[in-house]
Amino acid sequence: MTERTSASAADSNEGWWGQVLEGRAWMVWLGVALVLVAIEAVTVDLTFLMIAGGAVGGSLAAAFGAPPVVQAIVAALVAIALLAIVRPWLKQRFQSSSPQQLMGAAAHVGRSAVAIDRVNPAGGQVKLAGETWSARTLGDDIEPGEEVVVDSIDGATAIVSRARLVGG
Repeated sequence: MTERTSASAADSNEGWWGQVLEGRAWMVWLGVALVLVAIEAVTVDLTFLMIAGGAVGGSLAAAFGAPPVVQAIVAALVAIALLAIVRPWLKQRFQSSSPQQLMGAAAHVGRSAVAIDRVNPAGGQVKLAGETWSARTLGDDIEPGEEVVVDSIDGATAIVSRARLVGG
C-alpha cells in the first residue's frame, strides 16, 4: 500500500507537468529559440543564433512526438553542427564582403587637398575635407592654390605632394 501511495504521488506530480506540457513541448523549444534570437540581437556574434537553430531542431523533434531525451539530443546535435559548419562560413562571408572602413586621420591618406599658403618641408597649410590642416612636403615647394595629394599623416600634420595630372 505504501508503494502504491508513493507511486501515485509521483505520478500526480509528473502528471501535472505532463498535463501542462503535453503536446506543447514544441512551443517550449520555440520559446527558447526566440529568447536565444533576442540575445543574438544584442551580441551579434552568430553563436546564439546557431544555438537557437538547435532549439528549432528540438522543436521539430517534439512536434513529431519524440521523447524529451531525443528532443535534447537533436537540439544539441543541430546546434553543434551549426556552430561548427555554418557559423564559421557566415562569419567569413560577412567579414570578406564588407570593405574595411578607415577612420580618423588615416582616412585622409590619398585624398586631394588645396594649398592655402606655401607648403614646403618646413611647413604650411592645406584645405583638406573642408578643414585647415598643417602640412609639409618631403621636398618640393608648393604654391598657394595648387592641388596636392595627402601621402601620409604625421600626428596632426598632413605630408603632401604635388598632385600629378592623369595622362599629362
